[in-house]
This record gives sequence, C-alpha cells and structure tokens, in this order.
Amino acid sequence: MTTADIVLSFVALLGGLAFFLYGMNVMSHGLETMAKGKLERSLKKAASNKFLALFVGAGITIAIQSSSALTVMLVGLVNSGLLEFGQTIGVLMGSNIGTTLTAWILSLAGIDGDTLWLQLLKPANFSLFFALIGVLLTMAGKKQSQKNTGNILLGFAILMFGMNLMSDSMKPLTELEGFTSLLTAFKNPLLAVAFGAVFTGIIQSSAASVGILQSLALSGGVTYGMAIPIIMGQNIGTCVTALISSIGVSRNAKKVAVVHLSFNIIGTAICLAAYYGANAIFNFAFNNQEITPFMIAIVHSIFNVVTTFLLLPFTKQLEKLANAIIKDKETDKKQTFLDERIITVPAFAVSECNNRTLEMAEYAKTAITSAVGLIGNYNEDTVNNILACEDKLDYYEDKIGTYLVKISSHGLSESDSKKRFRMLHTIGDLERLGDHAVNLIKVAKEMKDKNIMFSDSAMSELKVLINAINEILEITFAAYEKADPLLATKVEPLEQVIDGLIATVKARHIDRLQTGKCTIELGFVLSDILNNLERISDHCSNIAVAIIEVDHGEMDTHKYLNRIKYGGNASFSEHFDEYEIKYSL
Repeated sequence: MTTADIVLSFVALLGGLAFFLYGMNVMSHGLETMAKGKLERSLKKAASNKFLALFVGAGITIAIQSSSALTVMLVGLVNSGLLEFGQTIGVLMGSNIGTTLTAWILSLAGIDGDTLWLQLLKPANFSLFFALIGVLLTMAGKKQSQKNTGNILLGFAILMFGMNLMSDSMKPLTELEGFTSLLTAFKNPLLAVAFGAVFTGIIQSSAASVGILQSLALSGGVTYGMAIPIIMGQNIGTCVTALISSIGVSRNAKKVAVVHLSFNIIGTAICLAAYYGANAIFNFAFNNQEITPFMIAIVHSIFNVVTTFLLLPFTKQLEKLANAIIKDKETDKKQTFLDERIITVPAFAVSECNNRTLEMAEYAKTAITSAVGLIGNYNEDTVNNILACEDKLDYYEDKIGTYLVKISSHGLSESDSKKRFRMLHTIGDLERLGDHAVNLIKVAKEMKDKNIMFSDSAMSELKVLINAINEILEITFAAYEKADPLLATKVEPLEQVIDGLIATVKARHIDRLQTGKCTIELGFVLSDILNNLERISDHCSNIAVAIIEVDHGEMDTHKYLNRIKYGGNASFSEHFDEYEIKYSL
C-alpha cells in the first residue's frame, strides 16, 4: 500500500465513524420523540418493584436506543426529587440488557449467501429502502409522527452507511504489519478492557462502540480473545456519560452514576475472572479464531444478561456501596426544581414541565378556594396557607417559564411545541390567580378588623357566585390536565354567566343602598370582592382558550372569542343556558 492509500483509508475510517455516530444520534432522537411522555410514566410506575424496573429499563433503552440517555434522565429525575436514588438501580440494570438490541440488528451485516432474500436481510441493502422511505416521510409527511418515523429510518440508513464505510476502509489497513501488531496487543485482556472503556467513554455510546467493533470484525483480524474483553470494557466506558452528568448535582443524583459504574466494574471483574479461569482449565480452542458480527452480538448479550441477573439480588448492597462512597450530609437536602440534564430528551423535559404546571394549578386552585372561604370567616392559619401557595406560584412561574425558553432550542416535535405553547400561556394566568387570592385576603381582613358583615340577601347572592367560581376552576383545571379542548369549551359560557351574576349583584347592591339596607362602606368591600372574582373567571377563560387554540392551531384569542360569542355557536348557547339556570339569582 502506498502512503496515499493509507491516508485515504484512515480518512474513510474517520468519515465512516462520523456517519455512524450521526446516524445513531438521529435515530435515537427520533425514537425519543416518538416515545414522548411515556418514558417518564413508565419510569415512575416501575420505581416500586425492581423486577418491573428491570423490564422497564430494558424497554425504554430499546425504545430510545441509548442507555446513556436513560442514565442521564435518571440522574436528572433524582436530582429533581422526582425519584428516589434506590428506585433507579433496577432500571439501570435493565438498560444494560436493552442496549444489546442494536448489536443484533447490526450483526445482520455479516450474513453470507447469494440468494435474493439473504441479500435483502443485510442492513446495507434494506437500509437503502429505509433511506428512500425516510426521505419521503420527512419531506412529504403531513403528521409529525410520520416525520419522526422518517427521521428514525434515515438515521438507521446513515448509521449503516457509516458502518459499511468503516468496514471497507479497514480491509486494506489489516494488511499493514503495524496495524496487525496493534490488534495483537489486544490479546492482553486488561489492555483490551481498558481500550473498550476509553474508546466508549470518548464516543459516549456503548451501542455505537459495539457497532464499530462489529464493522472491524467484518474486515477480519479480530479474534474472540480480543473482542470479549473489549466488549466488557465497553460497558464500563458507557458510564462516562452518567459521571459527566452527575457533576454539580445533589449527592443522591451522584449515587446513580456511582451505582452504574460500580455495577459494570463488578460485573466485568466477575465475568473476566470466570472466563479466563475457565480458559486456563479448558483452553478454549475458539479463543484465537476470528469473531463474526453475529457472535459479537451474542457475547454482548450474554455478558449483559449474566451480569444483570448475577447482581440483581444485590441491589441493596449496591445501594449501600453508593451510600458509603457518597456520604449524605444534613445540609444536602436541596433539590433541583427542573434539572437541565433532562433537556437532552426534549419530550421528557416537556412532560416534566407539564407535571410542574399541574402542581402549580393545584396551588392556584387551593389559594382561590381558600380565599373565597375567608369572606365572613377570617382565619390566620388559612391566610398563611394561601400566602405559602402564592410564594410557590411566583417561584413556579419563574422556573417553568425560564425552563420552557431553554427547551425551545432543542428540536421539539410539533406535539411538544404545542404543549410548550400551552404552558407558556397558562403559567402567567395561574400566577395571577394567586395574586387575586391575596387580594381577597385583604378584603376578608378588612371585614374582620372593621367588624362588618353583609346582609343575608347579599351573602346568599355571593354564595351562588362563589359556587360558580368554584365550578369554573374545576372545569378549567380538569380541561388542562386532560388537554381536553371539548371540556375547555364549557369555560367561556360559564365565564359569561359569571359576568352576568356580577352585574346583577352590583345592581341589587345599589337597590339596597338606596333603601338604606346597605352602607357605602360595605359597597366598597363588595366591589373589591366582585372585581377579583371577575378577574379570576377571566384568567380561567384565558387558560381554556389557550387549550382550544393549541388544539385548533389558532393563536388569535379575540377572534376566537368573538366567533363563539356572536357567531351563533350552538354549543356555546346550550352551555350558557344550562349555567344560567343553574346559577340563577
């Protein structure tokens, strides 16, 4: 080989590696987007049972094709206080099994045979069809799910192109004496383990690292004795991602990375000792034979399954080991509200933001219902609870809003973009609900301090109005939680009825004022209460409209409200009449 040939082969090798890693990234991102919030729900359901956690960990890793991404998610969830450290161990073990699927798919590249069907089974061939279908779906697909599927197929096709390019570039290199000597050095198992760990740590993907080893095996020269310890080292190297993500997090979150690393090191030590101990006794004949991509997939699976089931009974001991390495401190109790590490899986991050927004809605609902209950029944404990809710609402709005802005730069799907838009339009209204709850506290305190009370007729009218306010809160928050635009359409008719009720209460107050049954002082108090209740119903209307706009793809609130109010909308009229009868004075 000439120097030019050697240089071109190395360039092709690096180019193939670039295509392989890019394809893996595109495919993984597409799978993550398709999975959406199911990842988070599955993780939380599995947390209580280590066997269920094992299967869920394997399933999620298969779904997103990245054990590293799953580990980063777990670090973020523990750091945010959404999962306990001990609940992640089974999931981590399952991820080691799930990551073996990629090797099985890539092992098809080693299929030999001249028949058409055998040739079509080779990824290098069927990935061309995937590329064609992927391009068509990405360019012509109308639904986001179709575009996501197209990205997954394109990612796989690019990955396979990179793998073939690496394999082809390796064939002339294997003829070089120096390169052969380099491969021979990997007959030292400790050196092979170290190489597997370091290389995987650099590219931060054990699935990709195993795929590269398979492409090297296609060109020949890689024996079982070299490949087996390299595969074991690759499992240690994949922990680098978790270790990096654990920088600057809580001690409990650091323990996730420690367990991941200790699990793989212990598993590697046991299997390496068992394998070479057995080889010393039985002298395995296949040790110096060339390994195929298919056998690499088998070895990879056997190693991960064996280490998982060997150590699964010792999850408590692994937990104790992590606790011993990372000791807790009394001062280390602060948790991250929304961990930025989760942003690496945008669909997951959006789902977590939605969960926090639902928590915010509960605080807003509690604040309002408690505040209206203070009218004529002032209580300091209730006031303190409302003020605590208001502090939470301010904090949530700031943190969620900032986080949603950061998420926007991470390639959201159409569905997640809609959720983000809905949350951005909701959190401000939720925070304002807390402000109105505080305003009602001031009114209730004024009534207590001045020892003034409404007449029975005025209190009776207020109770009807408060019942309507409680119902509009219930409908609004239920519609948001379920993302139900049909339920949200019931909010605006009730808001209109509430406006009518407020106008009626004001008119009746003027009548009582003129007959001397009420005072001007009470009139000021009543006006403050009615103004706040009216604004509360307005904010509920804003939230409901955001839900409907996102569903319909419209962003013009005034146009939408004018259309349903004055456009002869039968559903609006039907609900309006129903509420008007229900809350008649």
